[in-house]
Amino acid sequence: MSLRAYARHRGVSLRAVQKAIKSGRIAAREDGRLDADVADVNWARNTAPRPQPSSKPVQPAAASPQSAPHHHHSDPPRREVNDPPKLESGLEYSKARAVRENYLARLAKIDFEERTEKLVSADEVRVASFNRFRQFRDGMLNIPDRLAAVLAAESNPRQVHALLATEIRKALTEFSNANR
Repeated sequence: MSLRAYARHRGVSLRAVQKAIKSGRIAAREDGRLDADVADVNWARNTAPRPQPSSKPVQPAAASPQSAPHHHHSDPPRREVNDPPKLESGLEYSKARAVRENYLARLAKIDFEERTEKLVSADEVRVASFNRFRQFRDGMLNIPDRLAAVLAAESNPRQVHALLATEIRKALTEFSNANR
């Protein structure tokens, strides 16, 4: 049998048959042709089965050459024409593309929200909040400087409390109304 005919017989490419001969997994006769029965036995014995994707059931191992009758040929499983191509990781192309499209949609949503000012940069928020809290801190720390002389002259504890409460409330109100 010619190499091309044997490749068709096995359901593999001519290149796969040539590699099997070169690596010594199967042997060609002196005239370069193959004895299909002998080559099938050698192919089954010397070729490691391909790992199956985890989504499909594992194919049983090929029968040993001693238990298999010589007239029976075990063809390797062929990929159906309608099966989507598999990536090396086992993901189907359509699933990988769906994942990619999902990420692109998320990025487009983020871009849209930034442009419509529904989404702002985290760095901008950090800077703005730092500046706002620094103004609040400065206002609170200025209370003793503004009230020290007035409080020192005041002998009524209730009036001291009222003056302090008024100044603290004023600082808090300025802080809460700053961005309105």
